[in-house]
Amino acid sequence: MKTRITEMLGIKYPIIQGGMMWVGRAELAAAVSNAGGLGILTALTQPTPDALRLEIARCREMTDKPFGVNITILPSINPPPYEEYARAAVESGVKIIETAGRSPEQFMPYFKEHGVKVIHKCTSVRHALKAERIGCDAVSVDGFECAGHPGEDDITNLVLLPAAYAKLSIPMVASGGIGNGQQMAAAFALGAEGINMGSRFVATKEAPVHQNMKQAMVDADELQTTLMFRSLNNTVRVFKNPVSSQVVSIEAQAGDTDFKDLQPLVAGVRGRERCIEGGDIDDGVWTVGMVMGLIHDIPSCEELIETMVKDCRETVINRLQGMM
Repeated sequence: MKTRITEMLGIKYPIIQGGMMWVGRAELAAAVSNAGGLGILTALTQPTPDALRLEIARCREMTDKPFGVNITILPSINPPPYEEYARAAVESGVKIIETAGRSPEQFMPYFKEHGVKVIHKCTSVRHALKAERIGCDAVSVDGFECAGHPGEDDITNLVLLPAAYAKLSIPMVASGGIGNGQQMAAAFALGAEGINMGSRFVATKEAPVHQNMKQAMVDADELQTTLMFRSLNNTVRVFKNPVSSQVVSIEAQAGDTDFKDLQPLVAGVRGRERCIEGGDIDDGVWTVGMVMGLIHDIPSCEELIETMVKDCRETVINRLQGMM
């Protein structure tokens, strides 16, 4: 497969593993890259910029293929040292950065100076156009179906992708709700030149999460997610369980929501220790997308990517071309 995304990133297939907190580690990123896609390390999964340097070195021991680093810029009372994480990645020789959250504009001169390709994840056409204006090389357009933060517009990819494609000149990657080759073909038809998957890569052999979480994704359907933090204008899609349901119930109470009432339930450490690492899928909050309804197995990253590419080609050649 050849698109502007494969040419830009130097990869075999236009399939990107999105950055995911606690999950975007060397084991997964290297497996995706070795299979022909683009693996992504999540910078803030590492406790310090120096720890990120070590993780990049560890990933490089596992693959000689391109991989990237995700830097998600979010509002925080005590913000992480984003600039130091960016420098750790660039000084370690990383040439592909996925940014998300707030605009990466302040970092763009530094990235450009060092020949880094920047893919910014957006949840709206207006944000995609802003990313293009500030010099991002591509955008990853994230539909309402996605895990994590879908933005506040609630626009699904069937509308969002062609709306963005009509106005962009830089390459667009489709993100959110994608998990099979038929969807990959559909994303191309809607204007994308690559796809980005998070949840689907969590349900693979190499993903560094508890087997119970992987199996829960296989067992669940597309109805097993819920939206939290809507009252705070910071919507996030997570697995529907007793903890996330309690959060939604608190938000539904009369009056303004006080985040202090939610904090013990949604603490990232709780989700990581009890769910991702401990395997109790009901005792914390963890992000996952509607794509669970399309996840029926736990393959290796290579098996997943090869199957998706095969099914994408067959969809285009046998089904769509046959209709014409």
